Amino acid sequence: MLVEIWSDVVCPWCYIGKRRFESALARFAHRGEVGVLWRSFELDRDAPARRGPTAEHLARKYGWSADQVAASHARLESLAAAEGLEYHLDQTQGGNTFDAHRLIHAAREAGKQDERPTGRADPAGARTGVAGADSGVDGPGQTGHARTVSRAAVVAAISPCAPAALGAAPSP
Repeated sequence: MLVEIWSDVVCPWCYIGKRRFESALARFAHRGEVGVLWRSFELDRDAPARRGPTAEHLARKYGWSADQVAASHARLESLAAAEGLEYHLDQTQGGNTFDAHRLIHAAREAGKQDERPTGRADPAGARTGVAGADSGVDGPGQTGHARTVSRAAVVAAISPCAPAALGAAPSP
């Protein structure tokens, strides 16, 4: 059986869903017969490379007050915590995810989509506040979701000389 999952790399809801899917799959008696194909879905393909604070964007998009945004963030952070995830949504920055999706596709074509070269990436910068289009190499001690991690980390899984082309230092 092939399960296709459509997801944006910076969507904190998508990451919660990914965790829940992985948990259910781990309990499934026939998990060895299940393949997973990650598909790209851009939540906002017209987003600029850097949009600024997510809280401000949500307030503009939905007409929410700062208190409504904070309540929404608190609810989402609580749901994430129940899945073992740590979100700091008040620190997140939005932006375009097209390049991140391109790298994921390149990794898949190289047979390395599921490799985790620097730990885990950070959906929507939920821990670090770094936007998907602007993420760099994970710093010491950073954790988050493996798929969204830094451009250089994903590309490094494909080619050891690629990080320099992205302006990042090669990994040791």
